[in-house]
Amino acid sequence: MFLWLRLHDKWTRFSHGSLQIEHILTVSELIHKNSGTAFSFEVLPPLKGTGTQALFNTIDALKEFEPEYINITTHRSEYVYVEQTNGTYIRHFIRRRPGTVAVASAIMQKYGIKVVPHVVVSGMTKEDIEYMLLDLQFLGIQDILVLRGDKAKDEAKFLPLKDGYSHATELIEQINQFNQGRFVDGTSIKVPGKPFSYGVAAYPEKHEEAPNLEFDLQVLKQKQDLGADYAVTQIFYDNSKYFRFVELARQAGITIPIIPGIKPMGKRSQFNVLPKTFHLDLPEELSQAMSRCKSDEEVKQLGIEWGIQQCRELMQHGVPSIHFYSMGVADSIRAIAKEIY
Repeated sequence: MFLWLRLHDKWTRFSHGSLQIEHILTVSELIHKNSGTAFSFEVLPPLKGTGTQALFNTIDALKEFEPEYINITTHRSEYVYVEQTNGTYIRHFIRRRPGTVAVASAIMQKYGIKVVPHVVVSGMTKEDIEYMLLDLQFLGIQDILVLRGDKAKDEAKFLPLKDGYSHATELIEQINQFNQGRFVDGTSIKVPGKPFSYGVAAYPEKHEEAPNLEFDLQVLKQKQDLGADYAVTQIFYDNSKYFRFVELARQAGITIPIIPGIKPMGKRSQFNVLPKTFHLDLPEELSQAMSRCKSDEEVKQLGIEWGIQQCRELMQHGVPSIHFYSMGVADSIRAIAKEIY
């Protein structure tokens, strides 16, 4: 006689006091098995030297909604100019948010929640990526989100590192090769681990560098054909843009789940910053409402109300999951989740 229990997304069999781990569900499997709309969110590694308490506070605020997984961003190193006492400047190459792999491990140990670290092209060489994959495999992490990542702040356009990549599809090919038991140089991995399952990014209002939405959909189709199990969208505030994107994706032969990414408004400055930063349009109704707000607190409340309305409509359309971007808005996400989950 066996007793099966679910522990941290592991289906575990107990038999006469013995413990056997049978299978760890991937994000794709979790999404497909869920009869409702799954809940997940993204966190940033702490700024260098600031500790983990703020990160844990975010997770503590949201864990009651039983997130299926937590995404952890990866940030490239960048050049900064530091003024010297003689008035000259020295250019330093620094990473402001180190520790994606370590943060993933800390979250697993403290909360037992599935983690999905970002693996990015930006600021990474092929060897950097390979060692990150090895570290994640050592930790038993099977799920990753594969992205190109942002260009460096001092670059006019995205430039790959020497011995790096230009596109996420190239990174996917390296991961596929790793999954097949071969290092990037073609040599065999003596003891291959479990293959990675991965998601990718999607852009309902098109990527800023894409010439048109049709081209963007072709790229997403290519990622699917290479092995992507699902896609998570850039943030948007107009559900009609998301529904139209999904419709066009299905027409293009894209069948993987397309998870909507949501971030509630929290500050008046975002009225101008978000459209510029993320290359999106604000619906006229939201734009008019924000223009009437006289404080950040009013914007925060508007963001919560809009988020509830937006998420309810998405759930009514049967989206498999909603993914929240938590930076600076964990309290707002909590308020939204209390109403919809």
